[in-house]
Amino acid sequence: MPEQLIFDLPLQTAFGREDFFVSPANVMAVRLMETWQNWPLGKLILYGPKGSGKSHLAHIWAEDAGAIAVSAKVLAYERLETLAEQPVVVEDVHLLAHNNDGEAALFHLHNLMNQAGHPLLLTGVGMVGSWGIDLPDLASRLAGSQIASMAPPDDALLSVLLLKLFSDRQITVEPPLISYIVKRMDRSFAFAGDLVRALDRASLKGQKPVTKRLAGRVLIEMQE
Repeated sequence: MPEQLIFDLPLQTAFGREDFFVSPANVMAVRLMETWQNWPLGKLILYGPKGSGKSHLAHIWAEDAGAIAVSAKVLAYERLETLAEQPVVVEDVHLLAHNNDGEAALFHLHNLMNQAGHPLLLTGVGMVGSWGIDLPDLASRLAGSQIASMAPPDDALLSVLLLKLFSDRQITVEPPLISYIVKRMDRSFAFAGDLVRALDRASLKGQKPVTKRLAGRVLIEMQE
């Protein structure tokens, strides 16, 4: 039988409020996002591991606050005066490290948002002090911001995350398979995403459903 060609097609990720699962790992961050009108100086930094749900939670907040979301990577090319006319989410601020133009743009946007009185939400991977921001004035502004963290996942959150990742790829799995995977996988959001992607590819390549046997084989391959 000829080998089936596998294509990495873009996925439609679900970012609705109903798709976000609240657990002890993220409940404090959720509460801070829900009370955004009370943020000190109208700003908050949401940080956590890659794939921890920061973007999802930020999108929910953006819908509530009427905010526009922009990637930190393109912030230097945005019309900042226009951007600052409404609430703003700047995602992946850690990627601005050692980027002079990007850091200057965020500092300018920060000042514009403060003058306009609109809330500003920033997201990033890891703690703010580890982002490597060179611009002293910006580093000072970030250090003085309220923070909300996404903690490492518990079993319940990992289970729901796996179900969501499978659903995004239109793969139907049974609860016993999820329990099997959670007990054996590396406990990180990033690994969960890589695992589901690998299982999808293996399933398509072998033209077989995702089973415990397949999951066990892929887990061993990934962990080796």
